[in-house]
Amino acid sequence: MWQELEPDHVQDVTVDGYTVKTYSFGEGEDVVLCLNGGPGLPCDYLREAHSILSRHGFRVVAFDQLGTGKSDRPDDASLWTIGRYVEEVETVRKALGLGKVHMLGHSWGGWLAIDYALTYPDALSSLILEDTVADMPHLAQELDRLRSALGSETVAMMQRHEAEGTMDHPEYQAAITILNYRHVCRLSKWPAPINRSLDDWNMGPYETMQGPNEFLYVGNLKDWNRIPDLPGIEVPALITTGQHDELTPACAMKMKLALKDAELHVFPNSSHMPFYEEPDAYYPVLLDFLNRRKAG
Repeated sequence: MWQELEPDHVQDVTVDGYTVKTYSFGEGEDVVLCLNGGPGLPCDYLREAHSILSRHGFRVVAFDQLGTGKSDRPDDASLWTIGRYVEEVETVRKALGLGKVHMLGHSWGGWLAIDYALTYPDALSSLILEDTVADMPHLAQELDRLRSALGSETVAMMQRHEAEGTMDHPEYQAAITILNYRHVCRLSKWPAPINRSLDDWNMGPYETMQGPNEFLYVGNLKDWNRIPDLPGIEVPALITTGQHDELTPACAMKMKLALKDAELHVFPNSSHMPFYEEPDAYYPVLLDFLNRRKAG
């Protein structure tokens, strides 16, 4: 169902003295504000997958987070914190006059959406948490479980390279490639918007906040855990995940149990990108939730 649409509006927003590029599709009263994953990825992959919502009565807004895409890319590691990104989201929302939004966060964008919801609860109509987690130490345990499926010798090899700082070694990268095709996107050919984002990845924010790859969390978010705070989120939430997701269904279930008003949907043939892997199943679930939460 997804298709690449040209934005109706492209606007620069000043954040912390830097320029952030925003993209808007449609003119609907209900706004879906998309926060993409990474950190350090341009918004292409999430923007293109969700711009189609503008054909269903929603205004869709996405932006290249500071350090990514067509936004400014300062070389200052002190900027790469979840707290600063929360304030960036709020600056964008106010600068574009979006009012209350349906906030859709994917992967790292979900962590950001959770912290935003706890900081600015009155700015949200609903919360959509896609392929994400609220407890990083629990995720680390789940990633170890996924890695273990490669076999004990491969895991030992990976641990040795991680300890020695030789993660650019071909055998280590080969193991990461297998994990990516199992748990990030299970399509044999990845869609163009995913490749565009990956090809323009700024590893500065990524390595500072997360780590060197999708299966090793050693950055400044490694101890982040919002499960105890989730009961404070009052707006209805939709949680989606893939059966084979790197951010696993167990992580999704932990969020659902902590939130007051949450629905959870697991897509059986997807990993981390159900909107590309199972679009015929994904979009009806998302649209059903959004249509039930429309203003008025």
